[in-house]
Order: sequence, then structure tokens, then C-alpha cells
Amino acid sequence: MALSPTNDAALLQEVDEAVRKDRLDTIMQRYGRWIIGAVIAGLLAFGGYLYWGHRQDQARGEQAEELVAAFDKLGANQPRAADAELQKLVDAGDPAYRAAAQMQQANIKAQTGDLKAAAALMAKVAADTKLDPSLRDLALIRQTAFEYDTLKPEAVIARLKPMVDAKDPASSWFASAAELSASAHYQLGQFDQAGALYARIAKLPNVAKSLQSRSVQMAGMLGVDAVSDRATDSASAEKTAATAAAGDQKGNAAPKAAAAEKVEDTK
Repeated sequence: MALSPTNDAALLQEVDEAVRKDRLDTIMQRYGRWIIGAVIAGLLAFGGYLYWGHRQDQARGEQAEELVAAFDKLGANQPRAADAELQKLVDAGDPAYRAAAQMQQANIKAQTGDLKAAAALMAKVAADTKLDPSLRDLALIRQTAFEYDTLKPEAVIARLKPMVDAKDPASSWFASAAELSASAHYQLGQFDQAGALYARIAKLPNVAKSLQSRSVQMAGMLGVDAVSDRATDSASAEKTAATAAAGDQKGNAAPKAAAAEKVEDTK
């Protein structure tokens, strides 16, 4: 008796399932231990990664507490105890906390008059390629300030030139770098360059008032009217804003006038 098409399809399905089961059994017999081992290894690796991340977060929290403790000891006029806390951070290995600790250690050295040691610590931070460039720039400025009296003016200018000349993006520490460079230019008798730098500092919108005041005075002494320049820039900015506002008003008025004309045409 012949099987119906329906029975043929069912039989083929059963045969296909049996073949697949047989292949799966064969694979598990040959490679089952390897597959299970690979799955376990993957789970262990993932668990290790999660634990490592947790330990990293925990370590950063502990280092933050140590940094605060060091600052507290400095506030309590206990520089030796503070330095011991800071050294723990230096030895811990995290780049950001190590840099913060070394910069504070440098400040402590500078307060005791040991500018050479202070500059050496700042130099380590400035040379650390694992740090953000802005932090390295700050360390280089501080290093230069500590060493200023022992450096030739040409060396100061060359060292800070990348920050002074940076355009896009401009250095976060341009004002401080420019002031040191301007002073070096002044020592060399390059009064035009010094005056131009002081004027650039004076024109910055968010510079500290004390630095801005010094820069205006120095620029004026060197024949550059930074006050007048600031007034001109301010007037130019106000004029630009007024022009933009007028243009916007005209732009809004034109559609209204056109709409009014269409209304009149339909009457």
C-alpha cells in the first residue's frame, strides 16, 4: 500500500531529525569536552573582567580618599605626613592620581625653597604620555616657572612656543605660557614681541583679573594700547550682534509683508 504525500513528509522529517541527532551525538562525543571547556573558560574570563572593573573602581575610590587625606594634612600644616600620603599615590601606579600627587609634592618642595626638586617632579608629570595633554602643559608651565631664574630666555621661549602658537585648539594654559614667554622676550630686548603677547593676554575674555591688569600695564609700557584694543573688539562684537539682530528682524518682516500683499490681492 502506497504512503500518502502527508505520510511521506512525516517520514522524511523523522529521518532528518534522526540524522541531525546522530551528528550532534557524534560531535559531542568527539568535541564535547572541548566545547564545555571553552564555555567555562569564557564565563571565567567574563567574570574576571567584571571583578577587575570592580577592583579598579574600588582602587580609584581609595586613592581619592588618600588624596583628600593628604590635602587635609597640608591644611593642618603637616607637610611630612602629607608627603607620605602623596607617596602612596605615586607608588600606586594610576597615572592621574600619580600626577596629582607628584604636582602637590612639587608644590611642597617649592614652599621649602627646593625649586630644583620641585622642577624635577613637574618634569616627570610633563613627560608622562599617559596623561591628558592639558595636564602635561600645566606641569610644563609650573616646571618652567620653578626653573625660570636658571634658564636662558631663549630656552623659555622655545619650551613654551607650542602652547603660545597653538591655534586650533588653543592651549588651555595659553595665558600663563604667554606671560612667561613675554617676560623672556622682554629680557632679550624684544619689546615688540613682548608687547604683542601682553596685548593678546589682555584681550582674553576669561583671564584672571590680576593677570589681565598686569598684561594691560605691561603692554602699555611697551607701547601697545591693550585697553583701546579691548574697547575696539568690544564695539566690533556689539556691532556684529546688532547687525545680526537687524538682519533677523528684516528676515521676519519680509515674509509678513509678502503675506499682507497676498491678502490684499485676494480682496
